[in-house]
Amino acid sequence: MAGDANAFDRFVEHFRAKIFHYSWLMCGQREDAEDVAQDTLLKVFESFDQLREPERVRPWVFRIARNACLMKRRKSVFAPAQELSLDDFMPAMSHQGGHAKLQIADWSGLPDRQVMQSEMKQVIDRAISELPENYKSVLLMRDLEELSTLETAQVLDLTQDVVKTRLHRARLAVRQKLNEYLRTDGGVLSSHTRGE
Repeated sequence: MAGDANAFDRFVEHFRAKIFHYSWLMCGQREDAEDVAQDTLLKVFESFDQLREPERVRPWVFRIARNACLMKRRKSVFAPAQELSLDDFMPAMSHQGGHAKLQIADWSGLPDRQVMQSEMKQVIDRAISELPENYKSVLLMRDLEELSTLETAQVLDLTQDVVKTRLHRARLAVRQKLNEYLRTDGGVLSSHTRGE
């Protein structure tokens, strides 16, 4: 803010990867994410004089990144033809004994942990990228960037209660996708639970 170019270099070094990762998950395409990250850093540089609360720089930067993602998404050749409903991602329910019970996979005892972790990271990233934008943005801000509920609400212009609700639903949707992967892909979980 005092015009120190070296300080901005350190700022870019600190935020570049975070903004790119957030943008990639929000936009869904590397090319769009690169553009968004560059646009965000340029806008931040041009707008530093508008930052009134330096201690809140992180939420301010991600608000700019979010807006850049939304603008890019509107113009992108990669933009989806239609938004998916969150209901498509909700966990399956089983009604046993008169009450509903979530069907969640048992993830304990999985073989080849490193390979599975890498594959699961890809599945999680894909599940996040498939979320509707309003759920995806909350999940990324809270769980990936570790902004507080209040900061996330301020960045997204939402109430804290809406942030909490969307975060809960987004986590359930991602959990469902991960659960489906563990039950079906390669039969890892299904063969494990059958004792094969």
